[in-house]
Amino acid sequence: MSHKYQVHQLVRITHPRISDKRASASGIYEVTRLMPADQSGEVSYRIKSSGYGERAVRESEIAAKASMI
Repeated sequence: MSHKYQVHQLVRITHPRISDKRASASGIYEVTRLMPADQSGEVSYRIKSSGYGERAVRESEIAAKASMI
């Protein structure tokens, strides 16, 4: 499976957990690294937002940030 998103692309988490203290206030993250597929074949990413550090997410957990145009 190939990666749908690229490094430096802005994304949002599609189903944030209510109790997730790592969630960005803006909900917008930047892709910092493309990671290999897991045992199920789904690829992962490292994402970050200012002030909240980095975290790993699966491709099914994120979506491209919609443009404001």
